Amino acid sequence: MPQENKIDLSIVIPVYNEEQYLQKLFDDLVKYFNSNKTEVIMVDDGSTDKSTGIIKKLKENHNYKFFFKILRLDINSGKGKALRTGIKNSKGDYILLQDADLELDLKDSNEMFQMIKNNKEIKCIFGSRYLSGKLKKNNYFFNNLIGKLNSLIFNIFFSQSLSDVHCGLKILHRSVIDKINLTVNDFGIEIDLASQIVRNNFFIYEFGVSYYFRTKKQGKKITWVDGIKSFYYLIKSRFFDNKTSTNLSILYTSIYMGYVGSHFGMGMGNLLFIIIFFIIGSVLGIHFKIISSSFIFLCIYFGSFFGKGNGTSLSVLIFFIFGIYLARYLKKYFSETSFKNLF
Repeated sequence: MPQENKIDLSIVIPVYNEEQYLQKLFDDLVKYFNSNKTEVIMVDDGSTDKSTGIIKKLKENHNYKFFFKILRLDINSGKGKALRTGIKNSKGDYILLQDADLELDLKDSNEMFQMIKNNKEIKCIFGSRYLSGKLKKNNYFFNNLIGKLNSLIFNIFFSQSLSDVHCGLKILHRSVIDKINLTVNDFGIEIDLASQIVRNNFFIYEFGVSYYFRTKKQGKKITWVDGIKSFYYLIKSRFFDNKTSTNLSILYTSIYMGYVGSHFGMGMGNLLFIIIFFIIGSVLGIHFKIISSSFIFLCIYFGSFFGKGNGTSLSVLIFFIFGIYLARYLKKYFSETSFKNLF
């Protein structure tokens, strides 16, 4: 077995009932990551099949150079809990998150590691199943649709442009790990991780990867229930896991945007506009503090004095757009000053 050495890379792999894939997974780890500066951490998440025994036998195999660590959760606690446990016990300068089910190719994982290791400016790379010209196998339309929809909502909420938030293949520099505090135990860990990375002002790069979708019969764990729960995690991570000042700004902006919506439509249509603009306001409140947000409101209020009937609605909309432009300008102008937290 290799002697104690500096660890460049920690590969964290959650395992739950993956007996049919573990040997091939191990062979690929030896093929692409066989270095004494790498540690492989398999977190057995309460497996009830032969996975536990197979992992132990793999560790007894001496034909590898990397450090091999096995962690065991006695009760199945979810992918998020397994990843958090593995990350907590990792030592590498980089942490690679890799699923055990071979839906994602370790060759791509190695390419991502080489890329981030050779470019010190990159601190975070997410794999994407939708960007690549590589081989893909996916005939589950609903799962594909939910994944893309969640990525779209995430992008709107966090002002990002990611194609695949839910891809299980990610690599992070230790500086990113040290800044975040993951709390989710199930598949919502992907949203929890991405949102905290963005909040801490790290840029997320994407790398197109191969994808070989498994059926439920082949051991697929995620279900439509997890897809529905992901919407909850999106709402929670964006509108509740904030500083008090941000939550106050969301409330303030939502209220006055509801006022903007009251200038559109009649009857039930008017109520619909109020709800839509209230939601738009909640998103605006994330990006603008109360002071800069107040300039948007003042522009809207000023615009309400112009025009009559439908003309008033158009005037309010024009002044609203101008208000956003003004607020963004002020936010940028004061970003390098001591007043930046006010805008």
